Amino acid sequence: MIEVRQLTRVFRTYKKQPGFWGGVKGLFKREFEETAAAKDISFDIAEGEFVGFLGPNGAGKTTTLKMLSGLIYPTSGTARVAGFDPTKRENAYRRIFALVLGQKNQLWWDLPAIESFNLLRAIYGLPQDQYQASLDELVRLLDVEKKLNVMVRELSLGERMKMELIAALIHRPRVLFLDEPTIGLDVVSQKAVRQFLRDYNRRHRVTILLTSHYMADIKELCERVIVIHKGSKIYDGALARLENAGGARKKIITFLPALAEGAQAGAFPDTWQSRHGTMSRADDGKFTLCVPGDKVVAVSQEILSTGPVADITIEDVPLEDVIAELFQSQA
Repeated sequence: MIEVRQLTRVFRTYKKQPGFWGGVKGLFKREFEETAAAKDISFDIAEGEFVGFLGPNGAGKTTTLKMLSGLIYPTSGTARVAGFDPTKRENAYRRIFALVLGQKNQLWWDLPAIESFNLLRAIYGLPQDQYQASLDELVRLLDVEKKLNVMVRELSLGERMKMELIAALIHRPRVLFLDEPTIGLDVVSQKAVRQFLRDYNRRHRVTILLTSHYMADIKELCERVIVIHKGSKIYDGALARLENAGGARKKIITFLPALAEGAQAGAFPDTWQSRHGTMSRADDGKFTLCVPGDKVVAVSQEILSTGPVADITIEDVPLEDVIAELFQSQA
């Protein structure tokens, strides 16, 4: 459904010198800086796949989505979505994809959402029965029937995002690009949006490419992830394999009770670090020790036998930490 080959986008920006005379000099001689927002990115996505697109701020995720949507032209490389070349911006292509940007609105701010939906029906030339069937299904899945006639500016952030999703899906696209759709939402709204996207993907086999900084979105929705850093792809594969990269290690979180003055307040934690690996400590008596998975039992027993312990917890290394380490290794 999506074929990307060596896709590159270079932005050329003017470097203004500081001060008044710097501006005057710029009138006669300008210096420019080139930044590769996306650099030789290649991947394929099959029909019906739900793929996570990860990377830190400025990695090139949104730029890539905009190139696939035809909003900006690539400097080099090619992309095809459902057989279409996005750079040609054909009307037939615009009818089969949708783009949702979490920080931008496509609905009319001072009108009820239903008015924007009716406008989109006219833009896409949807038959009334098809439009009504799509609208009824989306409204029911997102549970916003009572909000259709409320002006968009009076809706909560979560309600607005649900309306944005309806607007994007009203013409039943085959491809959906989502750029941080849950940004700023509370946990209840995030859960509702995730549940809707999961159900809609299974029901209609829509191909979805999702960017998000919330790892809960990725873990609940995506079996495959593509990770980019500084414009380049550094990982493309199963999410489970990426998680397993940190699964060989465990975090042992230990809380120590307050010790009497003169007691060995910090002596025995130092022995853990020297013998077992990385450790961090906090002022509240919390120690976090990262150890290989096969040593968890032995290290825990040693901790418990060495001194007083108020509480001890064993956790998997979070996916966020695994991805952060992946970024650092590419720095």
